Amino acid sequence: MVPYHWQYLPLLMQVAVAVLLGVGMVAASWFVGQHRNNRVKLSTYESGIEPVGDARGRFSVRFYMVAVIFILFDVEAVFMMPWAVIYRKLPQITGSRLFGFWEMVVYLGFFAVGLYYIVRKGILNWSQDKADL
Repeated sequence: MVPYHWQYLPLLMQVAVAVLLGVGMVAASWFVGQHRNNRVKLSTYESGIEPVGDARGRFSVRFYMVAVIFILFDVEAVFMMPWAVIYRKLPQITGSRLFGFWEMVVYLGFFAVGLYYIVRKGILNWSQDKADL
């Protein structure tokens, strides 16, 4: 019988090889590469355009509202797809198909409130430039 800890030896060897390989590649590139730092090489590069102004610019509130919309619709898909897949098995899981149905109705109610808020605030209306939402 092999001791319990020896079962992890192949995993430990694989991790050691991966770490050594990564360190070896970085070290080899450092030794092989040319290191001639000059003013042009050390300057900031952003799509070929000279950087102008402060990097700490302010974002519009619309940017954050779009992020909230994305999260709202993304979470909706994450919750509805598994529910739709197991809908026919809900009586076996919960004991009642109506429990799963009403659970999704409550969730869609929360979703509808979020969608109402988005439409009411005019976030989906991109034709106007609103500074204060």
